[in-house]
Amino acid sequence: MRRPLLPTFALFTLALGALSTAAKAQATLPTSRPLRSTDIYRLRDVGAGRLSPDGQWIAYTVVTVDSAKDRSDSDVWMVNWEGTRTLKMAGSPESESNPRWSPDNRYLAFVSGRYDSKGGQIWLLDRAGGEAVRLTDLKGGISEYEWSPDGTRIALVSRDPDPDEGKPDSLRARTPKPIVIDRYAFKRDGDGYLDRRRDHVWVVDVTTKSTVQITTGDFDDRQVRWSPDGTRLAFTSERADGDPDRFNNSDLFVVDAVAGATPRRLTTWRGPDAGAAWSPDGSQIAYLQASEPELSAYTQNTIAIIPSGGGTPRLVAATLDRDVSQLSWSADGTSLRVLIGDDRAQHLAQVAVSTGAVTRLVDGRRVVTSYDVAPGGRTVVNTGTAQRSAELFAWDASTLRALTHVNDSIFAALQLGTTEDVQFRNRDGLTVGALLTKPAGFDATRQYPLLLRIHGGPNAQDQHLFQFERDLFAANGYLVLQVNYRGSSGRGQAWKKAIFADWGNKEVQDLLAGVDHVRSLGFVDPNRLGIGGWSYGGILTDYTIATTTRFKAATSGAGSALQTSMYGSDQYIFQYENELGAPWKNPKVWEKVSYPFYKADRITTPTLFMGGEKDFNVPIAGSEQMYQALTSLGVPAQLIVYPGQFHGITRPSFVRDRYDRYLAWYDKHLAGVRP
Repeated sequence: MRRPLLPTFALFTLALGALSTAAKAQATLPTSRPLRSTDIYRLRDVGAGRLSPDGQWIAYTVVTVDSAKDRSDSDVWMVNWEGTRTLKMAGSPESESNPRWSPDNRYLAFVSGRYDSKGGQIWLLDRAGGEAVRLTDLKGGISEYEWSPDGTRIALVSRDPDPDEGKPDSLRARTPKPIVIDRYAFKRDGDGYLDRRRDHVWVVDVTTKSTVQITTGDFDDRQVRWSPDGTRLAFTSERADGDPDRFNNSDLFVVDAVAGATPRRLTTWRGPDAGAAWSPDGSQIAYLQASEPELSAYTQNTIAIIPSGGGTPRLVAATLDRDVSQLSWSADGTSLRVLIGDDRAQHLAQVAVSTGAVTRLVDGRRVVTSYDVAPGGRTVVNTGTAQRSAELFAWDASTLRALTHVNDSIFAALQLGTTEDVQFRNRDGLTVGALLTKPAGFDATRQYPLLLRIHGGPNAQDQHLFQFERDLFAANGYLVLQVNYRGSSGRGQAWKKAIFADWGNKEVQDLLAGVDHVRSLGFVDPNRLGIGGWSYGGILTDYTIATTTRFKAATSGAGSALQTSMYGSDQYIFQYENELGAPWKNPKVWEKVSYPFYKADRITTPTLFMGGEKDFNVPIAGSEQMYQALTSLGVPAQLIVYPGQFHGITRPSFVRDRYDRYLAWYDKHLAGVRP
């Protein structure tokens, strides 16, 4: 329901980066010290690796933070296949992202807003030398792009231009226009109120820089992919069912890569189809078929293949019953590569096209966040574990070999806790998976305060990938429990949809069963229990503290409790009407899922409420209402509103502020637990 946006700092698994003087700062760090909130300025985010066609170099991004300017910056780097040479390729204060190699190895393309390239434009860096040259100048910016197989063109997605584009900012501020709304789904976090501008497919000629618009209309087109012969484009669009705002459905379309061509619909499944991948010979397209439309908050992809000229699709590995993403073909067309989210981990796997047999390639208690494969078969993955943030690795002869070492020095200086798998039975006799993080130097003969930290989504999972937040809590003497309650991903479709139209029931049962299990191990102080989360984790915090008084401190971030008030206030109108029904048709259902507000007089837990001022995902009103209710009842509460922030808190000083406030609140109400 409350999908975590990236970066969403409730699930802040890849900590924000380093100052420009990071190397010097890391060199002077003491060894074996606890993690601190200021380490968000030192740890860096390593982006997906992109192999050059000859397999010799891998381009990637590194996100750092400038504490003085209070902003993050992304630059493009590359490392050779041996991992012995690392070069910075492109950098500016405006950030560079999404590097892509030309098929002939000559150019490295990237997207940047440098030099007033509003919306981000494609730039080309000639590897023979010289400065990067801007290729595009589309007023709607660039959201994604792909090189044609022969390297002469680039297909891209750009938004329709703002009709006021070109007016001086000062003039636009002095003469603002009324916001005219005429759409069913009329707001989206990060975008604000939605107008009729849409995302469409364009093609740019690399030599002449001329651009041609391929698709038009009152619907969004995305995920554009070239056919192997460079004559056609596959893309995803909601253009098949009338008003796209009223249907949770997208289909695959194919269109000739020329102006004026008419797109042809390939898929007819009533739910979302996306992620097209052409077979090497161009005869087939593999894609991801999502769940039924009404399961928008609990969707799970299945692999499908359809003839590129049209026909009946075929499901591949339909019994897998796990989350799949990032689909691509093997060079010989006999298998598909895919990422599989599976019970607190995410693996790179290979699926046989003919039989659906699944082979895990990179597995274990780790998370593979992305991968790329060169034409010759060399494979690079971005992967990490609970003890280390994701870096680039070569997957070579069935082994992983480190290519980047961006965060090695800071991790070498840190004394981290340990994160372990735990599992237990819930009230219905089902096995629930969870993670338990213990402080460094953990002593099983002692009793520790316990924090139950709840992930958002709910269609997400806590997993074996370094998470700054939980390690910061462990560094301050807390045990941290993270439960993949019913509604979470990684356990199959039935596990996800178990909470359909029944929010705050089975999830709370699973969360409390996890606390009971860990308490039974003997090293938890039952009088020092804390709880908290962000997004759906904040919503579940509200549900839980209205269910039990056992928690002595809570932090509810970007949450809501009076769910009826969210109708028309947030971006989930399709889910509400298709899962709960309209409030005037099913008032009892809406009242049931709003029980934290209507039973606020049962809450005794001191609670810190937080949120972004401009959040349209879970508007700040949800936190304001619960704050008002608790203060009216005399329960200790505080409300923190981060100005200018959306659902995900991105301003570095606010990210640190939130961590510090978490710790201060828990310390205050759990009797000063810091070691």
